[in-house]
Amino acid sequence: MTFIILGLSGLGAFAYLYSSTDLPDPNADFQTNTTFLYYNDGRNQLGSLAVQNRVTLDFADMPQVMKDAVIAAENRSFWEDPGFSISGIARSAVSIATGGELQGGSTITQQYIKILYLDSGQRLSRKVKELFLAIKIGREMPKEEILEGYLNTIYFGRGAYGIQAAAKSYFLKDAKDLTVDEAAALAAILNNPAGFNPSGGPEKVERLLGRYRYVLDGMLEMGVITDAEHTRASAQLPEFPEVPVNDRYGGPKGFLIKSVEDELIAQGFTEAEIQGGGLKVVTTLDKTMQTAAIATAQKYTAQAAADADGSPDAAQLHAAIASVDTGSGAVLAMYGGRDYVSSSRNWATTDRPAASTFKTFATIAGLRNGFSLNSLFNGDTFTPRGDTKTVRNEFGWEYGPVTLRQATAESINTAFVDMTEQIPDGPNEVIKAANDAGAPRSRGWDANNRIALGAAEVSPLNMANAYATLANGGQRHTTHMVARVEDRNGQVLYEAEATPEQTIERNVAANVTDALTSVVQEGTGRRAAELGRPVAGKTGTNGVDDDITSAWFVGYTRQISTAVMYVAGDSGNEDLDDYKRPQDRTFFGSSYPLMTWVDFMAQATEGMPVEEFDRPQEIKATKGSVSASPSPSRTRSASPTPSPSESPSEEPSEEPTPSEEPTPSEEPTPSEEPTPSEEPSKPGNGQGQGQEPAPSPEPTTSETPAAGAGPGSDPGDKLPPPKAPDLGPSPSPTA
Repeated sequence: MTFIILGLSGLGAFAYLYSSTDLPDPNADFQTNTTFLYYNDGRNQLGSLAVQNRVTLDFADMPQVMKDAVIAAENRSFWEDPGFSISGIARSAVSIATGGELQGGSTITQQYIKILYLDSGQRLSRKVKELFLAIKIGREMPKEEILEGYLNTIYFGRGAYGIQAAAKSYFLKDAKDLTVDEAAALAAILNNPAGFNPSGGPEKVERLLGRYRYVLDGMLEMGVITDAEHTRASAQLPEFPEVPVNDRYGGPKGFLIKSVEDELIAQGFTEAEIQGGGLKVVTTLDKTMQTAAIATAQKYTAQAAADADGSPDAAQLHAAIASVDTGSGAVLAMYGGRDYVSSSRNWATTDRPAASTFKTFATIAGLRNGFSLNSLFNGDTFTPRGDTKTVRNEFGWEYGPVTLRQATAESINTAFVDMTEQIPDGPNEVIKAANDAGAPRSRGWDANNRIALGAAEVSPLNMANAYATLANGGQRHTTHMVARVEDRNGQVLYEAEATPEQTIERNVAANVTDALTSVVQEGTGRRAAELGRPVAGKTGTNGVDDDITSAWFVGYTRQISTAVMYVAGDSGNEDLDDYKRPQDRTFFGSSYPLMTWVDFMAQATEGMPVEEFDRPQEIKATKGSVSASPSPSRTRSASPTPSPSESPSEEPSEEPTPSEEPTPSEEPTPSEEPTPSEEPSKPGNGQGQGQEPAPSPEPTTSETPAAGAGPGSDPGDKLPPPKAPDLGPSPSPTA
């Protein structure tokens, strides 16, 4: 001990610190450690995490098997050691003297001190106090009292503190009724409740099994179980019954609370700190916007079910809303479903085919690779060189040569396939643009000439963030929901910082935004103009065979980017047409998704200043044909091939221009790919002909055919136009 005393400035200092260190009340600082979650104003409460679930037991009432199991797991020399490791204390003294962290806190006594008496700060005074508490408690407190306090306060996961709450939470029984294998399992779990969570999947169960056997080995070594008990219990983990979910997660807010928990863990907070550390967590969520998201999503899902033919189940129609601050990546609102308890799938973070909303990324790729918004592409049906599948626009419409601006506004399939083929390594350039914007690669991202048409799956949250990058001048942020974390004393433990990265060229982002304003001003998303401020956006409707499996609107103002997605069924791959409006031929992205977006954004932007987008500088084309006049508005002519039944039109709009994009499933050979999903999707090649998709390495995902025609052309109210004016020479489709 001489080294320690000298390291702490002599015997006198040691004696003074020892005598002035009082033993705190074992329960004083551990009664009110509820973690509270707040909206971004820091005042309105979103929820709370684990008001400590504890039933205190006297030492005599604690089952001996649980005492033995915990000692075997955490500190086999507990009954003999002085409460601390001498070598560990020596390391601590050196570490304290050099400004490092306290070392050697592995005994039950030291764990008890850290859990019960001290905060998680790294101040020198706290480290010294912990050291002297360990020495003093080890000398002055009976071992039985230390173990009793430890077993009543240690965190076991699932919001359970102490062995009684743990027994209830994991095995639905009192601690006194625990068996050898159940006690050993709980003792194993307490070492790392998140890492050894028996409900956390096969990998965590396997890790738990290893730790469980370690505990049983210790119990045998200590002589507290027999060889027969050891052999029987070691064979496998005990059965963990289904435990009812706490209603704290009930309703739509459960998705938010779970997302906050996950983000806190990702930021390095332990489960014990989150569930019982008395934290104040201020989120980025705006209470007014979140209320609007819930009300709007539930309003339109109910309306769709009520107005549709055949009285479909409203509970099987899922609307997802994700809204992001374009300048920081802060999540302002998120609606993932009606009730987290009844179904924990968060539709706002679930990937589904992005349909024509993915064409935005092809526009980025085109502008990066020598084209401009005035570049001309083939707007007519054609078969790419070396391909076996014809590319068509919905209803067989023929547009002639079209500018990239018009192709974006009217979501013209053939033009995007033509452009992708003309870009060197075009499919991968489109994928790179999507990744640069903030859409991570997922299912259906096959690098083929139809990649722009939207078989690629993206979640609403990631799509909102990708479009936010465009609104933010090409600077990408990482989405986050936690703004600030404070301990129970108000000390800030974590604060989110904006770390923008310029991933898309600023003028490219401005030009793409300019093109997307055409969608709102004259194309498929005109309803969004009702917002009365500059808006850019894109509709999307995905079809597989005769089914519509996802429908979208993603749009943004300068300040907020919001994605709305509709899917149906437990898998999110069922046919949305059961919920289409009576006047519609199918479930369009410009119907309920756009209606939902406008309703939500009207409330979200109320009172915000009207801000203009960046003014784009014209990008001059360095290749291909260019329109003689800047970005002309072109009309289309109907193909002679489709029959009337193959050309559904959407509800007529106030202007004789389209309000939606073509849907591949409505024409004889629509340009569509099967929808990859987490659940088995319906067979077909997206061309309405029932071709079997290529085998998938994953049994739950339909693979996109290598040269498939790709989804993404959304149906709309297309009125047969007059003959289009001449725009100059028509570009030849290239391969």
